[in-house]
Amino acid sequence: MSRIDDLIAEACPNGVEFRPLGEVVIIKNGSDHKKLSEGDVPVYGSGGVMRHVDTAMAVGPSVLIPRKGSLGNIFYVEGEFWVVDTIFRTEVDEEVLFPKFLYHQLLTMGLGEMNQAGGVPSQTQTALKKLRIPVPPMEVQREIVRILDQFIDLEADLEADLEAELEARCAQYEGYRRQLLKIGDANSGRTLPMGEIFEMRAGTHIKAAEISDEQTEGKPYPCYGGNGLRGFVGSYNYDESVILVGRQGALCGNVHRAEGKIYATEHAVVVTPKLLIDMSWAFHKLIEMDLNQYKTKSAQPGLSVGRLKQVEVQYAPVDEQRRDGEVLDKLATLANDIGIGLPAEIAARRKQYAYYRDKLLSFKEAV
Repeated sequence: MSRIDDLIAEACPNGVEFRPLGEVVIIKNGSDHKKLSEGDVPVYGSGGVMRHVDTAMAVGPSVLIPRKGSLGNIFYVEGEFWVVDTIFRTEVDEEVLFPKFLYHQLLTMGLGEMNQAGGVPSQTQTALKKLRIPVPPMEVQREIVRILDQFIDLEADLEADLEAELEARCAQYEGYRRQLLKIGDANSGRTLPMGEIFEMRAGTHIKAAEISDEQTEGKPYPCYGGNGLRGFVGSYNYDESVILVGRQGALCGNVHRAEGKIYATEHAVVVTPKLLIDMSWAFHKLIEMDLNQYKTKSAQPGLSVGRLKQVEVQYAPVDEQRRDGEVLDKLATLANDIGIGLPAEIAARRKQYAYYRDKLLSFKEAV
């Protein structure tokens, strides 16, 4: 910050000039892209790149400002591009304004909240042109952009490192799970159909209107469908430790577990033990078995209870199950904790970046 402070103190000791955006930027509308052929030129809408075409509307650098929809999605582009009618493109007077400085500056100005119409969020050229933006000397602009670009690169590197760590831990957990279950099962040599080891039945239908996104006093019971927790309901149909297997759709065969009073819908197969089985071991075992491979080959893939009952399971003595289940639970918790911590860490870094960006781009206006 001292470098920027020194530059500002030297170049504009009495403050920074603010000018209407319309004085330093030409704002232009986008146009339809549907008749264009496929190519390498990115087509931008308010949500980002939509497709690639063979024709360019303009060549960057340019700052793209949404006109409809996600008004806060501002983009900086270099090279050839095309914009549709939901986003404006800009031509910047580079004698007085560095395009990437404008991009960073607009990110701090709350354009996402500047809705100019009811219904679909909308922005107008008239409102944008009236925005007053700081125009410090070019050397100040370039130094700020240099610092912010470094910050963005560091943040991207950190995110990549964190995601790589998560992938490594998940792979480690899966490898240990596979090895532990393989060794334990090989020691027993016992194999039975799932239907002789587990009780399996589909859950019960419940109307979507009866499922709440939030847990309340009137709807305290977790409701599970084929892909895990759907929400909360006012009644329960199971009160024990259960394993839930998704039975419909492309993701059928995914495995979850639940304890206590829960409601299971018809999209889940509820699995409980017939024999003396450790439920932690059973949970990890069913994940490792990749039950999705037994789905029907139809337009709407699914798993039938009858088919699952026929699938053979090799299992270890219950004392080995308890030991392996405990180890696998600990490994799964470690991987899951990293998965929870990763988004929080990334969010904290982005918040830190936004703080320094806003601080760098706050100027005293010259009088």
